[in-house]
Amino acid sequence: MTDDKPLDYYEVLQISSSAEQETIQRIFRMLAQRYHPDNKDTGDERRFREVQEAYEVLTDPEKRARYDIGYEQRRNNRWRLVTSGTHAESDFEIEQMVRLTLLEALYTKRRVDPGTPSLYSTELEALLGRTREHLEFTIWYLVQRKYVNRDDQSRLMITAEGVDYLEHNYKGTLQRKRLQAATEPA
Repeated sequence: MTDDKPLDYYEVLQISSSAEQETIQRIFRMLAQRYHPDNKDTGDERRFREVQEAYEVLTDPEKRARYDIGYEQRRNNRWRLVTSGTHAESDFEIEQMVRLTLLEALYTKRRVDPGTPSLYSTELEALLGRTREHLEFTIWYLVQRKYVNRDDQSRLMITAEGVDYLEHNYKGTLQRKRLQAATEPA
């Protein structure tokens, strides 16, 4: 296990979940040789331990059966998130609101404190009330679109494109919020 997330042993060994024992052993030998710490060119102790752990689980029929149960549950949960069409539209709307809120925070920081117009991700987590895991996609998107960028200390700051995007989308979002509030029962 690494960082709270279970390893995907099939991915570690780069094999199918239906791989035969022969295949697992062959791939293990190849990867173990590649990542062994004594290999000066491609040695990687962490990867070697992961490969070894995956091999130990997947070659023991009882351990593999237990692992496969959890593996299938994780796969099904991932697909359930993608295919849960009932909430998809609201999930997209929530993500758009989070983007705009994050941009608003960075916009305000730039206006109020032009000398240090950036915020750490942890500061944004606290301001938005969202965990880093929930902000990763949002930040990735905003960086890719060049609406935000990172300074030398990995703090985020809004760009001119980000200001334009926020100002363009803010009015529509504000109007939608007002309409939603007006239609909600008192």
